[in-house]
Amino acid sequence: MKPGPLNLITDVAGLRVGNAQDDRLRSGVSVLTSDRAFACAYNVMGGAPGTRETDLLAPDKLVQGVDALVLSGGSAFGLAACDGVAAGLRAVGRGFQVGPIRVPIVPGAIIFDLLNGGDKDWDQSPYPALGRAALEAAAPDFLLGTAGAGTGAATHDLKGGLGSASAVLDCGITIGALVAVNALGSVTHGPSAHFWAAPWELEGEFGGLGQGGNLPGGAEPALGKRLGEATTIAIVATDAALDKAALARLATAAQDGMARAIVPSHTPFDGDLVFAVSTGAKPLPDPDLTPFALGHAAASVLARAIARGVFAATPRPGDLQPCWSDARRPG
Repeated sequence: MKPGPLNLITDVAGLRVGNAQDDRLRSGVSVLTSDRAFACAYNVMGGAPGTRETDLLAPDKLVQGVDALVLSGGSAFGLAACDGVAAGLRAVGRGFQVGPIRVPIVPGAIIFDLLNGGDKDWDQSPYPALGRAALEAAAPDFLLGTAGAGTGAATHDLKGGLGSASAVLDCGITIGALVAVNALGSVTHGPSAHFWAAPWELEGEFGGLGQGGNLPGGAEPALGKRLGEATTIAIVATDAALDKAALARLATAAQDGMARAIVPSHTPFDGDLVFAVSTGAKPLPDPDLTPFALGHAAASVLARAIARGVFAATPRPGDLQPCWSDARRPG
């Protein structure tokens, strides 16, 4: 397994990601889309999720493809970003056909970033416009860290951010992850610079520091954020041809990546959610072995993406938390 050319979720051919953010608001939106609808499922393991249109992703539901996925700041207000994305898709004739009408299918999930020091005193929600701007910016290459849905994200004691990573399996299948890291837990070993995700790092993508010293196996984590302020939301995507049932299993396996990279994770106060996407471009090389390998790869690539999001965060005036580069970087 090795990273794809960009080491981004867009190494899955055909996928594009767009970011839009408002630095005064200290919030933003990230959108995953492609030229064709893609199969999608999801899994929630946090106790406080915020979502839109996720019921239709169940294997027994009518709609078999979605036009875009939205990761947004803004808590419940941020779900309105999906409206802007849907409007942009409708304008170019995308959506589920119902007679002469097309209805864009745009599920989304949100993080809580309302208490991060940004100006939240708006008269009209900024999120529909941010959603449409993110859709219009969608491209194979995009920024990580303090960008898109990661603009106002935070963790236990460091700025969070938008992360992504990819892997190409030995069988030729590609898998990637996109994540907004806004966790209650910590992504590093206490005050050290070492990421929990270090065992899965590829090619020094978040500092190459290794695992560090002895892990605090008996330590009990402290609560570093107020209850209800957390959530890590992610997308894993592959070019392997998987149906919605198989994607639901892939999303479940990918949740292990959160547990590898964030301690603690899946708490009652996080809304930890993973969407899983298939472009269907490649048949499974081995119907038994490939899903097994993909499950492990999904967890590993998500763990890497989480560390990369925090590693890439950049400082802004008025930040309430330091960046890893300021507070943890060795030397």
